[in-house]
Amino acid sequence: MKVAEVGIGLIGGSMALDIKAVFENVEIIGIDKNEKNAQKAKDLQLIDAIAQLEDLKQAEVVIVSVPVDVSLQVLAQVLDHVGENTLVLDTGSTKEKICESVKNHPKRRNYLAAHPIAGTEFSGPEAAIPNLYRNKTMIVCEVEKTAFKLQEIAFEIFQRLGMRIRYMDPHSHDKHIAYVSHLSHISSFMLGKTVLEKEKNEKDIFDLAGSGFASTVRLAKSSPAMWAPIFQQNKENVLETLKEYIQNLNEFKNLMEQDNFEQVYKEMANTNHIKNVLNGIN
Repeated sequence: MKVAEVGIGLIGGSMALDIKAVFENVEIIGIDKNEKNAQKAKDLQLIDAIAQLEDLKQAEVVIVSVPVDVSLQVLAQVLDHVGENTLVLDTGSTKEKICESVKNHPKRRNYLAAHPIAGTEFSGPEAAIPNLYRNKTMIVCEVEKTAFKLQEIAFEIFQRLGMRIRYMDPHSHDKHIAYVSHLSHISSFMLGKTVLEKEKNEKDIFDLAGSGFASTVRLAKSSPAMWAPIFQQNKENVLETLKEYIQNLNEFKNLMEQDNFEQVYKEMANTNHIKNVLNGIN
């Protein structure tokens, strides 16, 4: 099987590692506009060769793992270059505008809109790790618009990677992912910003910050080049989540100002239910 990775960072690189591990006789070629990234991916043996868009015609599977703003242009270009029986899937964190961008493409049937709920705060080829996708969820959108034989290829890949599959329409995906992913990144970025602005002495931050702070701001190390376009594409849903989040923060602040710590306790106790939800997922 010949697989092409368009974008060879954390997501694409980890996908390449895992596909190599679970499929025999697989060749992976890589395309990245950053020549240093492409060479790094080859040096790390994430890919077997550096390629160009013109080489996609020979690929059986093409995985597009680029920032979502780039996907709006690149996905159509990829579909222009692939063969009639090539599966193309993307891994973007937004789906509605990306699906809209290729809805009238002559090779729309070759495309499967996907989003793996997996990742770390790191980026680039050196961030790629094995088993990133095992026991994670792959969200698939508009599956009915993809040729059935190509669906089967995609689902075999997901199954061998050890992933669960969840079907959603693009609008619902973007609405829900704003709450469980996009809002948590904004919260992390802004907590980091607040501390950096208040604690001018970086050594104080290092010495006083415990594991709770480190885990809460972990996502603030994520790539702005990837996340700013996500917030832009999902602006309406993200703004709605921010409005509700800020309302909850203000209510919590008011309770403290009123010395109503009995209600503060109740708010936290009620929110503790989240651990049962997450344990059920895990």
